[in-house]
Amino acid sequence: MEAEGDPELDPDRDDLPLRANTKHILVRHYVLDLTVHFDRRVISGSVVLFLQPTGVEDGGGGSEGLGGGHLAGDDSVEASRTYQETASSHSWESSRDGDFTLVLDCCDLAVLKVEEVDITSVLLALSGPPSQTDGVTQSTQSTLSHSLMSMPSRQWREQHRLYSQCSRAPSLQDGGQLRFYTDHWSLKVRKSGVVSAQDFPRVLRICYETRPTGNSVRWTKDQDHRSCVYTAGSPINNRALFPSQEPPVAMSTWQAAVRAPAECVVLMSGEEPAVPREDNNTSFLIWNYYVTMPMPASTLVLAVGHWHLVPVAFPFPLDTGTTGPADIDKARAGCSVWTESAFRKGSSDAQTSALQTASEGPTTRSESTFCHSTREDEAPALTDYSGSLEYGISCSHGDYPCRFTEQRARSQREIPHRVFAPACLLQKAQMVLNLLPQCLAAAHSVLGVHPFSRLDVLIVPAGFSSLGMASPHIVFLSQSVLAVTDGESQTDASLCGSRLCHEIAHSWFGLAIGARDWTEEWISEGFATFLEDVIWAQAQHLTVQEAAEQSDLKALLRWRRLSDELDNSQEQLQILRPNLDSTGEVSESGSSTVKHALNPDKTFMQVHYLKGYFLLRFLASQVGEQHFLDFFRVFVNKSHGQLILSQDFLKMLLFTFPDIERKGLTLSAIYADWLDCPGIPTWLRDRSAVWLQARLVEEVKAEVVKWILPSRSHQGKGRKRKRTEPKVNHKELSPDQMVMLLELLLEEATLSHATMHRLQKEYNLHKQDAEIRHRWYELVVKHHFSQAYKDVENFLIHDQAMGVYLYGELMVQEDVRQQALARRCLSLVREDMDRSSRRVVEEMVL
Repeated sequence: MEAEGDPELDPDRDDLPLRANTKHILVRHYVLDLTVHFDRRVISGSVVLFLQPTGVEDGGGGSEGLGGGHLAGDDSVEASRTYQETASSHSWESSRDGDFTLVLDCCDLAVLKVEEVDITSVLLALSGPPSQTDGVTQSTQSTLSHSLMSMPSRQWREQHRLYSQCSRAPSLQDGGQLRFYTDHWSLKVRKSGVVSAQDFPRVLRICYETRPTGNSVRWTKDQDHRSCVYTAGSPINNRALFPSQEPPVAMSTWQAAVRAPAECVVLMSGEEPAVPREDNNTSFLIWNYYVTMPMPASTLVLAVGHWHLVPVAFPFPLDTGTTGPADIDKARAGCSVWTESAFRKGSSDAQTSALQTASEGPTTRSESTFCHSTREDEAPALTDYSGSLEYGISCSHGDYPCRFTEQRARSQREIPHRVFAPACLLQKAQMVLNLLPQCLAAAHSVLGVHPFSRLDVLIVPAGFSSLGMASPHIVFLSQSVLAVTDGESQTDASLCGSRLCHEIAHSWFGLAIGARDWTEEWISEGFATFLEDVIWAQAQHLTVQEAAEQSDLKALLRWRRLSDELDNSQEQLQILRPNLDSTGEVSESGSSTVKHALNPDKTFMQVHYLKGYFLLRFLASQVGEQHFLDFFRVFVNKSHGQLILSQDFLKMLLFTFPDIERKGLTLSAIYADWLDCPGIPTWLRDRSAVWLQARLVEEVKAEVVKWILPSRSHQGKGRKRKRTEPKVNHKELSPDQMVMLLELLLEEATLSHATMHRLQKEYNLHKQDAEIRHRWYELVVKHHFSQAYKDVENFLIHDQAMGVYLYGELMVQEDVRQQALARRCLSLVREDMDRSSRRVVEEMVL
C-alpha cells in the first residue's frame, strides 16, 4: 500500500501509482467516441463516464502528489491552455474549498474539456417528469442515472442503447463545465460547491487527445510497412488511451465507436464482430464494439491497421496421420466462411451498429460471421474432464449476461473465431486458424464454459515485446510463433499451439477471474502456464503417458530457466506476493501502487509464470492431477466474474482437500515456502532431479554425447591429414528435446566449427521454430560461428519478442564483428521496437 502523496515517484523506474479514488466513487460504464489520425499519430475524441458513489464521502478530494499540469473551467481550448501556463499544484490545492475531487488515472493525454452531461432529455421517460417546477435538479440527474445503471441484465441491449444516447446529450447549461487539473499520473475534476461523492455529477464527458509519445498505444508499421496503431500491453495500461479508473476493483462495462480510415480494419474487445458503417460521406468508417461483462478498464484493447482476414484452408496440421478426407469434409461442412470482401464491405442491411440492430443473442448472431466447427454433440477424443462432475454453477458476481448460466454455452466446445494478419503473413497465419478449433475444444474439455462468446487473433507487428497477450474476445500473437515455411514444408506446430493454449487459458484465469492485487501476477500467468500444458496435450490427443512425459520435459526446461533467472536477479523481484500480508490493501481513498510494475529489470522476468506454475504442479502432486483439474472446474464455476487473492484459491483448495492440511500443508506453509520469499522451495529442487532422469531427457543426453565426442576430437593437434568422419545416426527429437539439446551443448566450453556446421545441417536449425533458433543463435555467438551471422541478424530483426538478451551475448563476447552486428540490428529496428525492449537493448549496446 502506498502513502497518499508521493511527488517524487520516478515514472520510469518506480512502482506504478493507481490514483483513482475508487473507495469514494466508481465508473460503471464508459462510452468512447474516438477518431484515429495516422497523419498526426493521435487519437482524438471523448469518453463519457457513468459514475456511482460508493457511499464514502471525501471532503478533501485528491491529496496525492502533484507534479504540474493544467487547470481549466472555460469551454475554450485556448483559454484552457492560457490558464495552464499559470496554474500550479499549489493553486489547485488552495482553491479546493472543501470540494469533492474525482481522481482518474491518466497519463500523456491532452485533456481539453470536462463537462457534466444533461441526461434528462433522454431518460425522463424512464421515471416520469421531475417533481420540481423550476427545472431539473442534481437529484433528478442522480435518480435517472441510477435507474439507467440499475437496469437488469436481461435488458442490456436497451441499456446500452440508452447509454449511447446519453453520451451524445448536451452539457448541462449554466455550470456544465467542470474544473480539472492533470499531473503526471492523474486527472482531477471538481464541481464548485459539491463537497461529497453523493452530490457529484453522475455523467461526465471528457474531451481529449492522446499524445504521439503516450505509452499506452504503439504507432508503428506492420510487416507490410503500412501504418498501424495498437494497445501494446504497456506497464501503465490504458491511462494514456483514455482517462479511467485503473485499480482492478473498478469493474465496468464499455462501448466504443472508433472512426478510422476506410482502408483500415478496427479490432477491439467486444462481444460481437463490428460491421463498419460510413461516416457521413467522409473517407472514414465507424466501427462499434461493446462488452456487457464488467471488467477492469485495463483489459480493453484496440488495434487499427491494414489487417486481412485469414481465409480457411485445409488440411489441419495436427494429427495429419489420422485426418482423412472424411474428416476434412466434415470440418468443411461445419465451417462458415466470412470472406475478406464481405468482411470489409458488410451486407447491405448491416451498415448500422450491431448494438442498434441485433435482435438475437451474441452466440446466434456470431454463427454467420465466423469460421467455426459446430462440435456440441461430438464425443471428445480423449479425456473429457466435464464428465467428472455436474455443472454446479453458482454465480457469485453482480448482475450481467453470464455465459456460465447459458445451457448452449455449456456445450459449445468451440467459440466462433477469426484470425487477422498483414497480407505478407496470411499464408503463415493459416497455422493459427487451423490450430484454433483443437485448442478451443481442448480448453473447453479441461475448464468448461468459454467465458467469452467469440475470439479474434491478430498477428501484431514485429516490435511487439512478448509472444502473446490475451484480452476479452481478442488475442495478440507475435509473428515469432508462426511456422518457418520452406516450399511445401514448415516447422512443427508446437510453439504456436502451446502459445495459443496459454492465451486461451487466460480467458478463465486473468480475465474471467482476475487478481484483486496486480502484484499477484502469478494468479494469471502461473495458472495459464500450468494449463497451457494440459490443454495442449489434450489438443494433440496424447495418451496419458505421452502427456506426462511431455509435461516433465517442459518442467525441466522451465526449472532451468527459473534457476538461471533467480541466480541473476534481485531477491525482491523473486517474490510472488511482494506486499505480503498487506496484499489487497489500499489507502482510505482507494489509491495504491503496483509494486515493481515500472522496474525495467522486471519487464523480462518470468518468475511469476514459472514459480507460479511450479506451485500449481506441487499442489497437483499433493492431491492428484485429475482431482486438481476437477477442482479447477469447481473454482471457475464459483469464482468467474470476480477478483481474487492467492488466499481465496488456496483456502478453497485446503477446504476441498482437508487431508493435505492434516499432513502439514497449511496456508501459512504455502506462503512461507512459495509466495512470500525469494529463491527456490525445497520440493522444487528435489523434483528437478527426478525430471532430469526422465526418458525423454535421457534420449537428449545420449544425443549430446554423439555431438561432444567428435567435437573434442577436432580439438586435437598434430593431425597431418583429414580423416573421414564416421557416420553417426541421430535420433529424431521433438521441439522441446531440441531446445534441451542446445541448452546442454551451451554448457560446453568449446565446440568446433565442423561440429557447428554438422549441427546446423543435421537439424536444419535456421528453419526451426523461434525457441529452437534462439538457443542455436546463442551457440553461434558463443562459438563465433560466422557462417550463421546473417541468420542471427534476421532473428534480431524479425523475432524482436525473443532476441533482447541476444544483444547482450553479442556485446559481452568483445568480438568486433559481433558488436557491429548488434549495433547494425539496433539501428534497423530501433524506431519500431517496444520501448521497454529498446531501453534494455540500448543499455547493452550503447
